[in-house]
Amino acid sequence: MKIYNTLTRQKEEFKSIDPGKVKMYSCGPTVYNYFHIGNARPFIIFDTLRRYLEYSGYDVTFVQNFTDIDDKMINKANELGITVKELAEQYIAEYFTDAQGLNIEKATIHPKATENIDAILDVIGKLVDKGYAYETADGVYFDTRKFDGYGK
Repeated sequence: MKIYNTLTRQKEEFKSIDPGKVKMYSCGPTVYNYFHIGNARPFIIFDTLRRYLEYSGYDVTFVQNFTDIDDKMINKANELGITVKELAEQYIAEYFTDAQGLNIEKATIHPKATENIDAILDVIGKLVDKGYAYETADGVYFDTRKFDGYGK
């Protein structure tokens, strides 16, 4: 199978880092509403890629996260008079219903942002400490100029 490499800007033969195994990550939905066709496209593409790799004999570990906390979610939960967690649970269930309707298989792992806040904060702190990120009044930002390999 050939895959387009955005770094080299050409199609290249796929080679797994660990022979016989593939680890894939794809951003999942921010769960404050139903997903739409624009969201469905990458879900379907990654599901198709995963199935092809499995068909080809690879042991695939596929991770797709749920962003279950952000400003849109807080605003919608407040508007509906429910907690952000209740909103997230409702739309995670709706995601699985809609994904099943499109015959999209569940990922191997579906981590939630809220279940990984400590690890996220730890990584951000290390990036700041090492000078790869900086703090402003609006938040913490990654400094792309400090990382020569950024984009690779």
